[in-house]
Amino acid sequence: MTTDTTHLNGHSGQASSATRERFIGISLICLAFLCFAGLDTTAKYLVQDLPSVQVVWFRFASHVVLAFVLFRVWQKPELFRSKRWGLQIVRAFCLLGSTFFNFIAVRYLQLAETVSIMFAAPFVVTALAGPLLNEWAGPRRWAAIVVGFLGVLVVVRPGLGGMHWAAIFSVAAMLCFSLYSLLTRKLAETESSVGMLIISGLVAAVAMTPFAIDEWVAPPDLFSWALLISTGFYGGLGHFVLIVAHRLAPAPALAPFQYSQIVWMIACGYFVFADVPGIWTVFGASIIVASGLYILYRERSLGS
Repeated sequence: MTTDTTHLNGHSGQASSATRERFIGISLICLAFLCFAGLDTTAKYLVQDLPSVQVVWFRFASHVVLAFVLFRVWQKPELFRSKRWGLQIVRAFCLLGSTFFNFIAVRYLQLAETVSIMFAAPFVVTALAGPLLNEWAGPRRWAAIVVGFLGVLVVVRPGLGGMHWAAIFSVAAMLCFSLYSLLTRKLAETESSVGMLIISGLVAAVAMTPFAIDEWVAPPDLFSWALLISTGFYGGLGHFVLIVAHRLAPAPALAPFQYSQIVWMIACGYFVFADVPGIWTVFGASIIVASGLYILYRERSLGS
């Protein structure tokens, strides 16, 4: 009897630990997308006066410098001893592509529009997480993701006002980000979180250097310099906690919480650019948040 009780308690403890890790992962994914909202808001402000490639380069260059100082990389050469250099480089270029295409899009589109298009990413992540990562989403998770995407359609209302040509860059950014998310999950099994953060930033910064030099425009004031440097903070912190989140929870469980970014984007659009969300935006955002809360409820139910 005692053995059976101990066995049951062991299983209960493991389930409780797994549930706790999933909740931490979900919390971190929300923090990551808050950082990404700050990054997009800053980028939208900067690309009005500076070339997109220059802002992209600063985003990765400052990211690398901050990470080097924060983690004292010069004392940890093991961070560059990756077991999967090929996937590391592909992941870095997926992140670079997502950032580059998105910075072009935010120059012409409202933040709510670009983030709404990015919300198609959970479909791609959920669809590919099964065959690529062996993380299969159940029908209820799929239903919640579909409901969340319906909320996106309510916000965007395609066909009612026409889509700007720059929307194609948001679509490209979404596809790149989906692949980046899947590769992050795959690499998190064997690679260091800090190493992944530094390698991705370093590869992207080096790749963009010749283009940034060619189109360099001097920032007009100290405030612009500060904003340029802050892009590295937002991007670096966001992607670091994104890596940790994927280490703690499966991709299908995390994917719906990308929807939380619309709340941050609407707030940033209002306070920074005086964009007042309409009733359809508020209604759609409510649907999106509700779908994410349902996934949270399901995670709690599965763990109990």
